[in-house]
Amino acid sequence: MTVHAEKRVVPHRPEELYALVADVRRYPEFLPWCMAARIREQDERALSADLIIGFQMFRERFTSHVELSPETLEINVRYAEGPFRYLSNSWRFLPHKDGCEIDFYVDFEFNSRLLQSVIETLFTEAVRRMVKAFEERADALYGRPPAQISGQSVTQS
Repeated sequence: MTVHAEKRVVPHRPEELYALVADVRRYPEFLPWCMAARIREQDERALSADLIIGFQMFRERFTSHVELSPETLEINVRYAEGPFRYLSNSWRFLPHKDGCEIDFYVDFEFNSRLLQSVIETLFTEAVRRMVKAFEERADALYGRPPAQISGQSVTQS
């Protein structure tokens, strides 16, 4: 079992960050290890997507169902099929005086003990790189805000 929970304040509007995370189709453009994304079904409240993730000699495809709540700016992901025993993650985007507080949670376990042990070894660095990729993508899409905050964060792994 691998769990990561993080709250981070970033200088962008909650609606912008919600839109960025909800746009799963574009993940391969900026997210490390995401090699491909295919949307199977989509409407304004949910989508089903296949993602291919790759790292060194590993390449895996998995499917997840993503529940979108634009009114509350929440995204919940449920695992459907692939290399995981289970996977769940959630995002909440809350207004903050300095932009947006992101409340992120992920909990997963791979079926393969080998893959799980490799990921656990690299997990902290992988999460750090993924969070940085989302922040850089937000800056690229919505403009680099003034340096008023330095990505304050509270993490729990």
